[in-house]
Amino acid sequence: MSVNPQVLSQLENLIDENTQKPYGKVWQVEEHQGVLSVTLTLPYPAQTEFAAIKTRVEEALDQVVSLVLRTDVKAGSTQDANNPGMQGVKNIIAIASGKGGVGKSTTTVNLALAMAREGAKVGILDADIYGPSQGLLLGFDADTRPRVRDEKYFVPPVAAHGIKVMSMAFLTTKETPMAWRGPMATGALMQILTQTDWDDLDYLFVDMPPGTGDIQLTLSQKVPVAGSVVVTTPQDIALLDARRGIEMFNKVSIPVLGVVENMSTHICSNCGHAEAIFGEAGGKALSAEYGVEELGKLPLSLSIREQADAGKPTVLSAPDSDTAAIYQSIARKVGATLAARTGQFSMPTIGMSDD
Repeated sequence: MSVNPQVLSQLENLIDENTQKPYGKVWQVEEHQGVLSVTLTLPYPAQTEFAAIKTRVEEALDQVVSLVLRTDVKAGSTQDANNPGMQGVKNIIAIASGKGGVGKSTTTVNLALAMAREGAKVGILDADIYGPSQGLLLGFDADTRPRVRDEKYFVPPVAAHGIKVMSMAFLTTKETPMAWRGPMATGALMQILTQTDWDDLDYLFVDMPPGTGDIQLTLSQKVPVAGSVVVTTPQDIALLDARRGIEMFNKVSIPVLGVVENMSTHICSNCGHAEAIFGEAGGKALSAEYGVEELGKLPLSLSIREQADAGKPTVLSAPDSDTAAIYQSIARKVGATLAARTGQFSMPTIGMSDD
């Protein structure tokens, strides 16, 4: 049955809270026996927003609707079709900091878990050859090893929410010092990246080592990275190195999707008082300087550290917490920003409805 064009117009002009822009022509509306069926198809995963979107749609239309939320994550234009191990990887996203100690690895693992909760198929490559930590963060045993397929490809271990993980930590012991020169380290990185059977992934998050050296340049120049996220703290010395990271990505033509300000405020575990001990608005200023989005601000919280050390990151151990909600918001914004840059869109592959 035909639907009043005004209904479709109202939906198209509804603001997507992940982009702060109108949703546009991503809606399908049908009416049958007095029931309005609305289908929203997005190019990024947002399954945890289902209830909120349904409420906003009903408020906009002033009536109860049957909502279907569909997602189609398309491959970036830089997808490496010539590499058999990576043919199924749609988008590679580098998580970088330029400086150690800002919580990049913790941010990476929580961001990956959040993206998986949104409905995406996700993998993590631990590219910090000298100090791999993703195995510990995801609770893998010290003796975890990848399986080998056809005597050529590593089959990555699978963590919570089906996340596939590959790390140098799975190929060495925790006592093994990685006393390698640059070419050896970059060679090891390329091997675990290109000889890992990633199979079918919407997003592969690469936990980059700190700095802008050999490993960073090798990954940037030889791997089809679709976008990057820069993690920093508000303090000036961290922002200085974050600028170098952004400049590096700009020089190798990798889009910076946005900045995450970690340790934004300290939350007292006794009284809950928030204090900006590392300064304020550093991430916002950096984002404005380079014309990229500030994706989110995360607190310096004892619980985040404890959960990460226990191998159960915040999104996994406290999914309903305020901090987990920030990670979810960042994940959706990363997906939305990347989708806007690729400009690719087709029929849905992931779905959720309230039937």
